[in-house]
Amino acid sequence: MVLEYDGGGYHGWQIQPQVLTIQEVLEERIQRITQQRSRVIAAGRTDAGVHALQQVVNFRTRSALPVQALQRALNALLPPDIRVLRADEVEGGFHARFSALAKRYKYLLWNHSVPSAFSQRYTWWISASLDLENMEAASRHLIGVHDFSSFCSTSSDRQNPVREVRRCGWVKGGPLLCFQIEANGFLRYMVRSMVGTLVEVGMGKRPPEDMASLLEARDRKRAGMTAPARGLFLVSVSYPPPWELDTAVAAGLMGITSCWGGSRGRCEETSCGCRDAPWDEGV
Repeated sequence: MVLEYDGGGYHGWQIQPQVLTIQEVLEERIQRITQQRSRVIAAGRTDAGVHALQQVVNFRTRSALPVQALQRALNALLPPDIRVLRADEVEGGFHARFSALAKRYKYLLWNHSVPSAFSQRYTWWISASLDLENMEAASRHLIGVHDFSSFCSTSSDRQNPVREVRRCGWVKGGPLLCFQIEANGFLRYMVRSMVGTLVEVGMGKRPPEDMASLLEARDRKRAGMTAPARGLFLVSVSYPPPWELDTAVAAGLMGITSCWGGSRGRCEETSCGCRDAPWDEGV
C-alpha cells in the first residue's frame, strides 16, 4: 500500500509503548477489518512529527477481501490525517524496505520576516535573510558516497553510516524554500541535520566548503542544529520493475514541484514540466 500522512499528531512510524504511532493505528484498523493481526513493514521509519506523501508499506493477510475493498474500508476507518492512496497485491518477494532502490525527502522553509498562518505546521520559519546561492554550493558537497556520521543522531543504531546521495538541491518559490535530496538510504535525523547546517551556511555562520570538512570529521558535534521535524516530508520511494510507482503526484504537493535544477543549473526532472527553464522558475 501507498500511504499519505500528516505526522504532526504522531510519535513517528514505529510502534512504541505509551505513545501513538502511525504503525499502531494502521495495524489496529487492518486487524479490525481482516480479523487477524498483521505486522506492517514500512519503506522508512519516519520520526515523530515527520510527514509522508508516499510512504510504501506491505503486510501479509489470509483475508480474501479484494485489495480495492480493503483500501476503501481502511480509508473509512482511519483518521483523516492518514490516507491509503493505493493498494495492490504483490508477490511474496516484495519487501517495502529491502526492495527499495532509493528514497526522496524534501524539507520546507518559510523564509520571511512574518510567519505564515497556513504553513507553520509544515515549514520551519526562518526570519533571517538566507544566502541561497551559498546554501546551494554547500549542498553540492553532499552528493556522492560518504560517511554521514556528522549528520545523524548520536544514538543511531546503524552500524554502517555510509550512504550514497544521488542528487540534492534547493528550489525557491517566493518565501518558500525547498531542500530536496535523494539517496539509497538515510540515517536517523540525517536530512534534518543537513538542513540545520545548511541554514547556518545561509546565515553566513559558516562557509559552503565547511560541508566537505564536516563529512571528513565524522563528528555530529561539528555540524549544525537538527531542523524541526514539521518541515520534513518523505516524498517517494523508488523500486525496480515491476514495482515502480508513479511519483509525479506526490512530488508536486505542498506548494513546490520536484524540480532538481538547483544542483544542476537546469531542471532535469520530467514530471515537473520545467525541464528547459532556469531552476528558480520551476516552482
